[in-house]
Amino acid sequence: MVTVTDKAKSKIEDLMRNSGLDSSYFLRVSVQGGGCSGLSYNLDFDNEEKKGDQFFEDKGVRMALDMKSFLYLAGTELDFSDGLNGKGFNFHNPNATRTCGCGESFSV
Repeated sequence: MVTVTDKAKSKIEDLMRNSGLDSSYFLRVSVQGGGCSGLSYNLDFDNEEKKGDQFFEDKGVRMALDMKSFLYLAGTELDFSDGLNGKGFNFHNPNATRTCGCGESFSV
C-alpha cells in the first residue's frame, strides 16, 4: 500500500480541481526505468482501469499501481514539499537502497 501525507492529499485535490477532473479520476503511481539511479517515479491522473491494477485509498485519495510498480513501492509514503529547498512530490520509499540527489530516481 502507498500512503499520502496531509500535504500531498491537499496538493492532489488542488491539482484535480484546477484541471477540472471529476471523481472518476484517480492517481496513477508508477515506476519506470530511467533516472540517474535506475528507476524513476511517475504520477499522473487516470480514469481508466488497466489489467492488473492494484487499487488503494488513503485519506480519500484513490490510487492505482500496476503490479510491477506495487512491488517497488509497497510501504511508500507520498509527501509534498513547498519549502525553500524545492517544491514537489517526494517519495519516502523503504525499499530504495539508493536514491539520487534530487529524489526523483532510486534503485533497489
